[in-house]
Amino acid sequence: MHDNILYLIQPRSRSARCVDAATIRRDVAYKAGDDALTMDVYSPPEANNAMRIPAVVIVLGYPDVGVPNPLGCQFKDFGMSVSWARLLAASGMVAVIYTTRNPAKDVHAVLQHLRQNAALLGVDEHRIGTLAASANVVVAVSALTHDADLRCAALLYGYTLDLDGGTAVADASKTFGFVNACAGQSVDDLPGHIPLFVARAGEDQFGGLNGTLDCFLMKALARNLPLSFVNYATGAHGFDLDDDSGSSREIVRQVLAFLRFHLVATSQT
Repeated sequence: MHDNILYLIQPRSRSARCVDAATIRRDVAYKAGDDALTMDVYSPPEANNAMRIPAVVIVLGYPDVGVPNPLGCQFKDFGMSVSWARLLAASGMVAVIYTTRNPAKDVHAVLQHLRQNAALLGVDEHRIGTLAASANVVVAVSALTHDADLRCAALLYGYTLDLDGGTAVADASKTFGFVNACAGQSVDDLPGHIPLFVARAGEDQFGGLNGTLDCFLMKALARNLPLSFVNYATGAHGFDLDDDSGSSREIVRQVLAFLRFHLVATSQT
């Protein structure tokens, strides 16, 4: 495992300097009993027991408990997940990554646990956002349709909704094994007050993904949803993981700035 996003922040930035100083609580149970599930909580290095800090849940769209895992570890131990969690903590937010059996339901169990145990975890239960990439975006979008108390969501090069009779998301779900949590839903199901950040990879290598994303964006604009959008014209799927370029670094910074603005800055005004 390696922290494969950390190079995307300039070496002299605050995030790069203190990214290894995050306080990590590992394997915190958010579902007890025989089907126990856990999460790892990354807090800013300056956090203390008296602080209540905005949080970002890094959403997972694949079951990773009780299923064969060809990658050899769970999602919360991926270099991608750990890197984003450390960056978020270094940027002044609590980051949460978790295990799941039923992604569409478990994300709500995570959110409920954070809110019910906010004081213990040092989380501001009124300022929680989400971050998701790729096939995980479907569950993040579904969570928005069921949880109007979320403050914002950052969605990167993701599968979203099958609209206007399309089947690309459903087809990819069958092929790759992620949960199509938005089946039967439309953009009209999204709350009109939750800000969205959407990053598009112009040269995404997964057929049909950008077609569904483009349709999602057009309908979101037609509804006048609060939307921030960046198109990385020459970017491929997963550019934040392996594209060492100024454009990748800038988009990562934009994601962090978006989350900080809606979760941290607004809590200080």
